[in-house]
Amino acid sequence: MEGSEKNEFLTIEEDIVAVLKTVYDPEIPVNVYELGLIYKIEVSNEGHVDIDMTMTAPNCPAADFIVEDVHMKVAGVKGVKDVNVNIVFEPEWTKEMMSEEAMLELGML
Repeated sequence: MEGSEKNEFLTIEEDIVAVLKTVYDPEIPVNVYELGLIYKIEVSNEGHVDIDMTMTAPNCPAADFIVEDVHMKVAGVKGVKDVNVNIVFEPEWTKEMMSEEAMLELGML
C-alpha cells in the first residue's frame, strides 16, 4: 500500500468509527462503539467492510434496528462499496468492554 492509499484507508476506518458513534441501542444512552459492541472492523482495498458486533444480550429486542442502523450509516461513508454486519456472541459481551466514557455516562465510575 502506498502512502496516499494508506492514508485514504485510515480515513475510511476513522469515518466508520465516527458514524458508529452515532448508533445507539434505544434502551441505553451510549453509542454501540463506546459500549464495546463492535468487535472488528475490516476494510478491504476495494472498499468492502466487514463488521463483527455483538449485542448486550442475545435476545436484544432492538437488534434488527441496531444492525440496520450500523449497515445504513457505514454504507454511507465515502469510499465504502458494501457492508457486511456479522452478529457474534463470542466472546460474550461484558460491562468491562465498555469505554471509560460509557461507564461514566451510565454512572458506573
